[in-house]
Amino acid sequence: METITVKFGGSSLADARQFRKVADIIHADARRRFVVASAPGKRSSGDTKVTDLLYRCYDAASRGGDWHSVLDQIRQRFADIIQDLGIDFPLDKELDAIAAHLSTEPRPDYKASRGEYLNSRILAAYLGFEFIDAATLIRFASDGTFDDDATNALASEALKGVERAVIPGFYGATADGVVYTFSRGGSDVTGSLVARAVKADVYENWTDVSGMLFTDPHIVPDPRPIEYITYRELRELAYMGASVLHEDAVFPVRKANIPINIRNTNRPEDEGTWIVGAVPTDRRIPTVTGVAGKRGFCSINIEKSSMNGEIGFGAKLLEVFAECGISFEHCPTGIDTMSVIVASSAFAEKKDEVMEKILTRLHPEYLSVEYGMALIAVVGHGMVAARGVAARIFRTVADAGINIRMIDQGSSELNIILGVDEADLEEAIRSIYREFR
Repeated sequence: METITVKFGGSSLADARQFRKVADIIHADARRRFVVASAPGKRSSGDTKVTDLLYRCYDAASRGGDWHSVLDQIRQRFADIIQDLGIDFPLDKELDAIAAHLSTEPRPDYKASRGEYLNSRILAAYLGFEFIDAATLIRFASDGTFDDDATNALASEALKGVERAVIPGFYGATADGVVYTFSRGGSDVTGSLVARAVKADVYENWTDVSGMLFTDPHIVPDPRPIEYITYRELRELAYMGASVLHEDAVFPVRKANIPINIRNTNRPEDEGTWIVGAVPTDRRIPTVTGVAGKRGFCSINIEKSSMNGEIGFGAKLLEVFAECGISFEHCPTGIDTMSVIVASSAFAEKKDEVMEKILTRLHPEYLSVEYGMALIAVVGHGMVAARGVAARIFRTVADAGINIRMIDQGSSELNIILGVDEADLEEAIRSIYREFR
């Protein structure tokens, strides 16, 4: 029997009305056998996520403050869901356990995980599915680092023979039961791990948008949707913030060649976006799949005569940044010039140290820093086979009156990175969208 692993985000499980939508989606396809649930999200723009309320409880408890009123809000939130669903499923014991934890030595990871835990208990009861605690499937080492191999072994064995189950997202535990969480949005990762463990045919990730869009809708109104995107393209765009999926969720399913389908709980009829290893041969591959950009970069520029003949110059330069704990983004070079693009926030803390080491070790003739740079990633497998793509990009940006400060292209020809002034970011993206939409 084919198997689909489904993950529902916080907006999809914010209240009883959303629970009913989720149940309809699950019951509409018998292959949807394994469900990963998030904590209740916002019911409206002015609402607060349950996970944020749990963090408030922890913050108050760790300072010796009063956390009872916030926990009462959480208690009422779940009571409302249970009552509105019309099920008899008391959570008093579980909520009392949370209160006891807050009264002793509260841990932030345990506290943050309880939203997923309680919501999954309710969803399992409502669906009539088995509940399986993520703490028994997702393994962390004693230092809090995620153990992928142990997790796959545990989850594969535990889920073998299980017909239908609900599993909380976002957290796991050490062998002795200490709870640890992934970073925010980590329920996506749990869904991916479960999909791999049960050898799912598809991993459906249900949220409040109908897949990915060509670019940010806050910059371009109503941009065209992305029907298919490869794992590699997603990684490039996600780095610039253009993703509806936690970036670490790609790796488990990519290894197992399981496609991801991003779907909209509020519009289940929409096909959404498919994230795949390779686009099906019967589908048209667009020249450009998507465009994303991000502000907050600076360029450290070095000039030195005959730099190209000085063996190890580039290695020595990048070693300076490594020693200072700064990751570099791009490193465009010329015969006698070399620039290193880094995040401005990371560089600001170590600027004096970096500049001093460059001056004393590399003896450049000229050294400068340019701030206020934004990076734009133009991504697409179709660029490999299409002639003149770079020329089209540069021309359309130039026609918009925008100066390009940096150009970089990976060896795979999967993407072209442009550096522009931060003030020009949005107009540059709009011009590229108009050219390739």
